[in-house]
Amino acid sequence: MNTPQVSRRVVLTTTAATAVALPAAQLLPGSANAAGRRAAPQPDQRSPRAPTGRPSRNGWEMESAVDHGGSIYTRPVPGTPLDGVAVRIGEVETVLVHVIRRFHYEIDMLGKGDVVGWRSPDAVKKSFAESNQASGTAVQIRPGHYPAGASGGFSHLQDVVIRDILAELDGLVRWGGDDRRPNEALFYLNGKPGDARLAKVADRIRTWMYTPGAGAGSGVDVMSASRRKAAKKLERAQKPR
Repeated sequence: MNTPQVSRRVVLTTTAATAVALPAAQLLPGSANAAGRRAAPQPDQRSPRAPTGRPSRNGWEMESAVDHGGSIYTRPVPGTPLDGVAVRIGEVETVLVHVIRRFHYEIDMLGKGDVVGWRSPDAVKKSFAESNQASGTAVQIRPGHYPAGASGGFSHLQDVVIRDILAELDGLVRWGGDDRRPNEALFYLNGKPGDARLAKVADRIRTWMYTPGAGAGSGVDVMSASRRKAAKKLERAQKPR
C-alpha cells in the first residue's frame, strides 16, 4: 500500500497547533529555550561544587562558579540586546532582570557588555556592597560610566526613574548610589535569604509580564503624584547609610 503524501499545509497546521498547546513560558521571546541558552537547573539538579559557605554583604551565599553548578546561571533579559546576565536563578533573577529592563527602556538603551552580574568572590571587596555580585544578588549597569566612589552620573530625570524603580519593588532592591561610598552602577538585593518581600515582589513582576500595559516597557507615569510620593518616602529612608 502506498504511503499517502502529507501536504505542506497539513505540516504547517500541525506545527501551529502544537505551538498553541505549549506552556506560555516556552513561547516567551526571552525564555531560555527561545534564546538557545542552557535552561536553568531545577533545585534537585544543582551541583554542590559552586557554593562557598561564605555570605556576601547582604547575607546570601557567594558562589565560585557560574553556569556550572550552584544557583547562579546566565539568564536572558527580554527586550534588550544583552547576551544575558549571570544572576541567582528564581525570584532574585526575576527582580534583577526587571530592574535591567526598566533601565534599558526608561533611562538609557543598553548594549552588549553593559551589564555585569556575577563576579568571583576573589574579585570583589567583601566589605562593600559589590560583594553581593558574588552571590548572584546584584548587577552593575555600565560600571565604566559610573565608577565606584563617584556620584552625580545621572540626570535629574534619570534619577527620578531610578527612584521609581526602587519604590515599585518595595525597597527590595537598593541602589549603590545611596551608599556612603557611592557606586551608581550597582543595584543589589536589599534583603537577606527568607525576606518575605522577595516572593511577593517576584510574583507581582510575573503578573505584569502577562498583563498588557503593565511592567517594564509599559510607559508608567513616574511623575504621577502617588508614585513620586512613594519614591521620595523610600529615598528618605534609604540614604545615606
